[in-house]
Amino acid sequence: MRPIKRHSNKQSRTKGFTLLEMLVVVLIIGLLVTIVVVNVAHRPDEARIKTAKAQIAQISQALDMYNLDNSQYPTEAQGLMALFEEPTGFPAPPAWGPQPYMRGKEPPKDPWGGDYHYSIDDETGMFLIISFGAKGEEGGTGIEADIRSDEL
Repeated sequence: MRPIKRHSNKQSRTKGFTLLEMLVVVLIIGLLVTIVVVNVAHRPDEARIKTAKAQIAQISQALDMYNLDNSQYPTEAQGLMALFEEPTGFPAPPAWGPQPYMRGKEPPKDPWGGDYHYSIDDETGMFLIISFGAKGEEGGTGIEADIRSDEL
């Protein structure tokens, strides 16, 4: 008869993790998550400002393409919708399209849900795009400051 093999305590310990080891791993993961959340949670305003600047830059590029095709920017009356559908009225763009200058059906909203304000300087013929930010009104300082295309 063959003797029964018994597992030694040393063999059974090496096959898995102890409760203490698992608790240490969970603690480390918890600390890392806490550090990330604390560092990112305080920056939503900065993220919105960067998003607004990126959107204004994208709209500015589309306006420049419109200008290249039509030798002028859309009028204030035509507004930013001229980038999405061919404007009617005077002055009609001589070479609009054949596709919209931006994707979508209408201008994007700023990160706070407001409209971008579009204007043309009569003297220079240059455009200005403004987001009034979180407050939705002209003016402000710091994170409440207007975001303007001429300051990017």
